[in-house]
Amino acid sequence: MKIIIYGANEIGSMIASEFYTSNDITVIDDEKNKVDAFNKLDVEFISGNASNIEVLKQAGIKEADIFIACNESDELNIVACLTVKRLSQAKTLCFVRKEEYKSSLGLAKDAEYNGDFYIDNVIWPEELLTQEIFRIITVAKALDVENFASGRARLLEYKIAENSVLVNCMLKNCEFPKDTLIVGITREGKLFIPNGETTLKKDDKVIFMGLSDSLNILAGKFFHEKEFVKSVTIIGGGNVGLKLAKRLDGLKIKIKIIERDEDRCNYLSQELDNALIIHGDGTDLELLNEEDVASSDVVVSVTNNDEKNLLCSLLLKNLGAKKVISRVSKNTNIALFEQVGIDIAISSKSASLNEIKNNIKDTNVGILATVEQGQGEVLEIVLPQNFTETKLMNLKLPAKAVIGIVQRRNRIIIPNGATQIMSGDNLIILTTSVDAPVIKEFFEGI
Repeated sequence: MKIIIYGANEIGSMIASEFYTSNDITVIDDEKNKVDAFNKLDVEFISGNASNIEVLKQAGIKEADIFIACNESDELNIVACLTVKRLSQAKTLCFVRKEEYKSSLGLAKDAEYNGDFYIDNVIWPEELLTQEIFRIITVAKALDVENFASGRARLLEYKIAENSVLVNCMLKNCEFPKDTLIVGITREGKLFIPNGETTLKKDDKVIFMGLSDSLNILAGKFFHEKEFVKSVTIIGGGNVGLKLAKRLDGLKIKIKIIERDEDRCNYLSQELDNALIIHGDGTDLELLNEEDVASSDVVVSVTNNDEKNLLCSLLLKNLGAKKVISRVSKNTNIALFEQVGIDIAISSKSASLNEIKNNIKDTNVGILATVEQGQGEVLEIVLPQNFTETKLMNLKLPAKAVIGIVQRRNRIIIPNGATQIMSGDNLIILTTSVDAPVIKEFFEGI
């Protein structure tokens, strides 16, 4: 495919890095905005503004399949996407940072008066970040959560504690509940696909797939998740903090928000009927002790400053907080946050990249999510009508991967080697990002 990216910033470089090896990539932006990461990529760079018709023509917009606008300016992104729609048939993906643009532009495609003058997909990174944090909060002790088949099946990631009965247990001997599978393990920072002979170790991060009810049983049996999350403290009352609080309020969770701006505190009080709004600084140790923040089931630090989020999170871990989730603006900081003991570090850019992957799909193979900072991919495969029914044990995959879920019409199957797969089945597969291209090629050639 021919993909044009408007924005030579960090998210633009992440998108280009993901797709440049198998696609024709052109990047548009002013030379001064170009981050160093682009110097390592084999992509074409055009200096200019993508809202300029001549610049778009120079980039080959008429032959483009995908146009992604991720410039720092919402207005320039919107104008560029609308201009592209007048010049070509390219699918447009537009990044915005203001909620009002997401709300209004998201309806543009269906509005009768717009005709062909619309944007295909409007991406608000803060909304995606909020959704991801919400999923993780609502499953106690989980490091990652992904929902499939309208929530009937899930992916959950847990860390093996030192005192867990699973330590030194060979997978084939672990008595996991029916309809659950281990599909991946991260050990010492490296993700791999296990087999029955793999032995679990302390601090392994283990990825399960299965039916939601079965995973609840698994969590209660092995990860002591016998109670729901009842209290959450949010440090930072910006867009993410407010939207997260609204979603949690619907679950009757006790919420505290610590926000340093007094005017914002007054606004939060008007928007949230059941949350306790505290005017103060999340790095104030005395305040954290006075409000007993560390006793919350989950603490989330979502200010727009990485250094502040890191300091808040470290203070709370030292005070004994059970689970700390921290927002990270720069993807390169994720590993640092986790190395110093923060339970979960999440980036809106990573969430946005997953959304881009979900939208760039022109075959029977798509990407539902990534795991472990992009080390693994969750693929969605729809078996074509000419596929010959076969048992999984006879499916000779060219690289290591685990088919964790089979969706057959309204039925969800957690398969084993004897499971028959057939045309029309929707397969959900975990593999490493290194092996993902080989797995995709295999299924695309069926």
